[in-house]
Amino acid sequence: MDFAKILSDVNDFVWGPVMLFFLVGTGVFLTIRLRFLPWRNLLYAIKMIVYAKQYPKGDITPFQSLMTAMSATVGTGNIVGVSTAMVLGGPGALVWMFISAAFGLSTKYGESVLAVKYREANSVGEMAGGPMYAMKNGIGNKVIGRFLAAFFAICAVFASFGIGNLTQANSISAAFAASYSIPTYATGAFLVAFSLAVLLRGITSIGKVSAVIVPAMAAFYFASAIIVIIANFDKVPAGVQEIFYMAFSPTAVAGGVGGSIIASMLQAMRWGIARGVFSNEAGLGSAPIAAAAAKTDHASRQGYVNMTGTFFDTMIICMLTGLVIASSGLLGTVDADGKLISGAELTILAFSTVFGGYAKIIVSVSLALFAYSTILGWEYYGEKSLEYLVSGRKLIYAYRIFFSLLTFVGATTALDIVWNFSDTMNGLMAIPNLICLIWLHNDIAEECFDYQKKFIEKPKNKTKVL
Repeated sequence: MDFAKILSDVNDFVWGPVMLFFLVGTGVFLTIRLRFLPWRNLLYAIKMIVYAKQYPKGDITPFQSLMTAMSATVGTGNIVGVSTAMVLGGPGALVWMFISAAFGLSTKYGESVLAVKYREANSVGEMAGGPMYAMKNGIGNKVIGRFLAAFFAICAVFASFGIGNLTQANSISAAFAASYSIPTYATGAFLVAFSLAVLLRGITSIGKVSAVIVPAMAAFYFASAIIVIIANFDKVPAGVQEIFYMAFSPTAVAGGVGGSIIASMLQAMRWGIARGVFSNEAGLGSAPIAAAAAKTDHASRQGYVNMTGTFFDTMIICMLTGLVIASSGLLGTVDADGKLISGAELTILAFSTVFGGYAKIIVSVSLALFAYSTILGWEYYGEKSLEYLVSGRKLIYAYRIFFSLLTFVGATTALDIVWNFSDTMNGLMAIPNLICLIWLHNDIAEECFDYQKKFIEKPKNKTKVL
């Protein structure tokens, strides 16, 4: 029995058309149910990132909460996932990635609202929240609610070890080994040390570090990508035209920008949505765990702040990667064996059109920082999920230590089977979370409309008294 093949088939099923339809469909439903307010208030939400006040109830600031959530989502998907989608689904996959993210705004808003609304204080006074608490406290049928909550928490714990640790550590060690010939065991040792230093002190430490790392790494990558796009600007119009053409082509066609790549609209849709969700995690239920730790006075306030993570992650960073590749003219390039080049290698080739040999360093450093921040964010997700399942602070500290030590294993061992297993666990998390979002859509709408009336429309209606 080929266990790896079975696991691969299960993963393909979990992330198949039904799941993708469920994910995007939930976003479409919530967008309409909320009267498009997540879209209409996007600019307001972005402004709140900086100007949101801090309130007593919570562990970290609204900004730190967002950065913790983004630390887990801004990762290998922004570099590797985008290029893979453009190879397997054609350049048109970018359009579907953007469309899924647009509806993902409402999904991320809704799940963050529920996380804050139904959060609890644990034995040491820290906030504990996320989909599992929304299911337990919000769903009227307690048997179903507790079952869904336990199922979600178990999947989240397993996913934290795989997609949030082993695979990320492996990406970091591979990046430094390729760029600087640093031994994997040395990278692993550094990861263990840095992880222990941050994670042992809990969410306040994770929030503070994420608030520095995430903006810094995003700004570095943003600036590098913009330089490449400007330098290759003469190819941008043709690239954008081909992206939209292949996104809606009913038959499989080979694109001018895509070279030898042949893809239909269905392929573009499948890979664009799949990689978009993998990047921003809207609907998976992971980011709301960080939202529940925020100091806020209204569930909707933090819902708006956290939904901007999807905007920055997919609509900005992923789109920049896509434009870098499209404007480079290298999409569809094959290697010596005649295989299409994709993943980090394709992104490096695209950056090399401007930065030459330094492209490998830029992409490798970005990839390493993205992956390390993902380790920090996912440790918190796994910890809170474990805390829901079992009680005892000693076990939580043991989890933090074990999680940190596990980075060494990931850095020094190529565990291909871990990718499929962790990806499957990641996908299974979405099932109970999406059920919860649909089940409690009235709760989300109530919080949304209440906030709109009290904090957005009311101030506009005020008249100055002289």
